[in-house]
Amino acid sequence: MPRTVLTHGLVVLLSICAAIFMAIGIVVRQRATMDVPAELGVSTVMLTTLLRRPLWWLGTTAAVLGYVFQALALIKGSLLLVQPLLVSALLFALPLSARMAGRRVTRGEWLWAGLLTISLAVFVLLARPGPQQQVASIPTAAIVGAVCLLIIVGCVVVAVRLGGWQRAVLLAVSVGVLFGVVAVVTRVVMHLADQRGLLSLLTTPAPYALVVLGVIATLLQQSAFHAGALQTSVPTMLVLEPVVAVVLGALLLGEALEAGRYEAIALTVAIAAMTAATVALGRDEGAYEAELEIKAARRPV
Repeated sequence: MPRTVLTHGLVVLLSICAAIFMAIGIVVRQRATMDVPAELGVSTVMLTTLLRRPLWWLGTTAAVLGYVFQALALIKGSLLLVQPLLVSALLFALPLSARMAGRRVTRGEWLWAGLLTISLAVFVLLARPGPQQQVASIPTAAIVGAVCLLIIVGCVVVAVRLGGWQRAVLLAVSVGVLFGVVAVVTRVVMHLADQRGLLSLLTTPAPYALVVLGVIATLLQQSAFHAGALQTSVPTMLVLEPVVAVVLGALLLGEALEAGRYEAIALTVAIAAMTAATVALGRDEGAYEAELEIKAARRPV
């Protein structure tokens, strides 16, 4: 078996493992903070509440493990392959969430899950990253970084002044963009570690920037979970993250797919189906989570 096929398979396996632990992290962290009022979604009160809850720490540990698998996949795998596979987290979140809530997965949810599975399979079979092109210059990287920073900060500033679904959408956009940036920085960090070694990596600013970005992204994500309208925020961040990561990978790292005309058409259809299924599943799960939050808020303290 060719080495490239084995590498491709290993990258896919690590990406699936990342998606599984990401799903556990999302479901458990949502369950751990359902009784936190939506108006406290961006506040120190929410943070101090979370730090006192073992269930939240369990979910956070799972999320960190998911990120570790993602980072391992990015050592040899392209952002073009790894990031879209992470949307499969919804496939694992669906039965897990239903089991924890004592409900059944509906027929419609299974149909959307089946579409997402088929689309992912087509994507894995056809998505072959081509040879890496020239890496972007420092001025280009600075401009792209400034644009991302402007979008993230702008969304957060406006979100704090709003409420309900508007806050949820804006925070989800900032989370999706920020995690897309985190994926690109992770790719750079893992490449440097693989090529130069850990000690040499620690002399660069990349790993420290990654830690700061990761902490901020996690806190913003938790705020988005509690801003209301989860059926909007969850699919928004899950769809936006791979889109941003792939675009930034192309702009900054010179990554591109190697595909013919018919393969490109099939990939386009598969990505469109993945997006539709992700949005549909995210809305179904988010609607149910919102219902549980309302019930939790009505319980006597």
